[in-house]
Amino acid sequence: MKTALVVIDVQESFRQLENWAAVSEPKIVEKVGRLVSAARARGDLVVWVLHAEPGSGDAFDPALGFVRPIEGLEPAEGEPVVTKSSHNAFTTTNLQQLFTTEGVGEVVVSGIRTEQCCETTARVASDLGYRVVFVTDATATHPIPHRDAPAGRSLAEVLADPRTLGTDEIVARTEYALAGRFARIATVDELTAAG
Repeated sequence: MKTALVVIDVQESFRQLENWAAVSEPKIVEKVGRLVSAARARGDLVVWVLHAEPGSGDAFDPALGFVRPIEGLEPAEGEPVVTKSSHNAFTTTNLQQLFTTEGVGEVVVSGIRTEQCCETTARVASDLGYRVVFVTDATATHPIPHRDAPAGRSLAEVLADPRTLGTDEIVARTEYALAGRFARIATVDELTAAG
């Protein structure tokens, strides 16, 4: 069974947002880089997924130039790069067809945001029959404002609100939701240790 490492939305778009200052994993590039190096060394498929919202005029609009891997990460020649417009990496891409063609049976998930595109991709992959490994410490997220909080607040206001869901809580919730149901939780160290 072939394994595919999926690097989801580790893109410059996120570094343009004010909430990047509160990212849960400041070393996301280093950790994803370690996973990519180990996957390449094993001969696993590495797939890069980017999120785009054409015409939005924000950091996810390809016209602004930020829909590309974060500096320090670079797809190797021949590694697929797919662009999605949904929360999961399957619905608006040819990812499942690619996995079928390549004989992929196991999907290793990393990227940004832990509870959003990464978790959603893990759930869909599981439902499609793939064995899923979720590398939580190679994902990143940001504090989430309360659903009733006013829109457009500054990061300082979001962080000062006691109703804001903190990154530690988000990550823990994602692990609880996925483990034993949709994915096996793993660490970068576990997946990069010399066998």
